[in-house]
Amino acid sequence: MEKFTTLQSTAIPLAIENIDTDQIIPARFLKATDKAGFGDNVFRDWRYHKDGSVNEDFVLNDATFEGSILVAGDNFGCGSSREHAAWALVGYGFKVVISSFFADIFKGNALNNGLLPIQVSDEFLKNLLSHIKQNPKAILEVDLEGQLLKTPVGNWEFEINPYKKTCLINGYDDIDFLVSKLDKIKAFEASIN
Repeated sequence: MEKFTTLQSTAIPLAIENIDTDQIIPARFLKATDKAGFGDNVFRDWRYHKDGSVNEDFVLNDATFEGSILVAGDNFGCGSSREHAAWALVGYGFKVVISSFFADIFKGNALNNGLLPIQVSDEFLKNLLSHIKQNPKAILEVDLEGQLLKTPVGNWEFEINPYKKTCLINGYDDIDFLVSKLDKIKAFEASIN
């Protein structure tokens, strides 16, 4: 995984509530077991019409908005527990998703794949979405070490599991974390033998 400490980026506003994992990555794309290519099909059924033409009305197809931060409506990542949803968002280029609520399994899958979910209040989210829509070039800053989201509508201190925070900062997956502790593991084993 890529290391994550701070990020400054514009954001893409997706003011839709209850976005489930089948909307993030439709089930018909789940045949692959490799992460490659999933970003091409993120929000596929919203980005494209049934005939394959681009849906110009969908925010990801609007050149006005860009960035590696997705600001989404409440209850993001609900539905089935597919890790592919996190793969698709990361594959598209997102590093952070901001919402007022995340499904637990999605949140875990996101953190395991280097995608930082930041949960804010309903009111903060509403103000942030409104500001981004009116100011597409607004810069948001995420300070993972300080657990602080800085925005033009105010700052937000966010919570994160300390273990997952360590993993993101160091670019570790679970195996990398264990390998980083190899000396301590060997010392412990030697102490009990």
